[in-house]
Amino acid sequence: MDEPYGYLLVHHVEAPDGYGEQIYFSLSVGDDPCRWVRANRGRPVLRSDLGTTGVRDPHLVAGDGEWFLLATDLRIYGGDDAGWDAWTRRGSRSLVVWRSTDLVQWSAPWLLEVAPPWAGMAWAPEATYDPATGEFAVTFSSSLYPADDPAHATASYPRVLVARTRDFRTVTPARVLIDRGTGVIDTTVVPASQSPDGRVHRFSKQDVDAPESLKLFHEAGSALEADDFEVLASRLADGLFPHVEAPLVFRDHRDGTWYLWVDQYAQRPQGYVALRTDDLASGAWQPVPSSQFSLPPDTKHGVVVPLTRERHARLTAAYPA
Repeated sequence: MDEPYGYLLVHHVEAPDGYGEQIYFSLSVGDDPCRWVRANRGRPVLRSDLGTTGVRDPHLVAGDGEWFLLATDLRIYGGDDAGWDAWTRRGSRSLVVWRSTDLVQWSAPWLLEVAPPWAGMAWAPEATYDPATGEFAVTFSSSLYPADDPAHATASYPRVLVARTRDFRTVTPARVLIDRGTGVIDTTVVPASQSPDGRVHRFSKQDVDAPESLKLFHEAGSALEADDFEVLASRLADGLFPHVEAPLVFRDHRDGTWYLWVDQYAQRPQGYVALRTDDLASGAWQPVPSSQFSLPPDTKHGVVVPLTRERHARLTAAYPA
């Protein structure tokens, strides 16, 4: 029962006429990383009444005997209708967080302020755990403004920031992790302990309107906050859709294939399409044929977590398709 088997996808749903900005689970069909069903009979598993009452871009991270689920505090549909410009200047600087020890029973949510007062928002949070220190490195995107601009009225762009926490109740002051001079969002990380070449691999999206934009790009470096990152691939999935974001990366525990999912928002229905490679360090990602990839439409911006046979069975029972 402890053998690797199956996968959990935590995500939100694109629903302009509904309330999809909640936490949904999807489960792999058996041990197949390319075939998926929406769990809990298609209903959300968790919701938030805090902050904006919407949650997007969820991420799930394991610590020492516990799990934390964190998400962007933002409601696009049915919220305040302020618009993207206002949300980047004066949006929520907090994340919504839940805790669990078994992925079935969950705590009530709480808000964790991670972005500084001179930030406009905190978007697309992710976290990696260091068992040696017991710390989580939390990354997120924020637009930053000068101290003499408390109204956040001047021009700015998103950078990727990093802060550290042990319990998702308090965090260290955030530092800039990625600043390319134009907007960068949606960073996801493969830590060195999980990568075959012993390097940290980062995947991010640069503003598509920026001159010579890398768009969705893959880079590798010696440590999360090192300054030696090199770009291995850029404009990923350009041949599939003109606009993609929200990368997620995981490894097939059967044959070692690496999967990169990218969220296309160029046409409806929106949602993930998949690429794969046998060599993470190569940056050579190839599309998975659509005939080999099955995922409910409008499945948006999340994370795939490998499971054990026991966890897959428990989640299937608790949240049937």
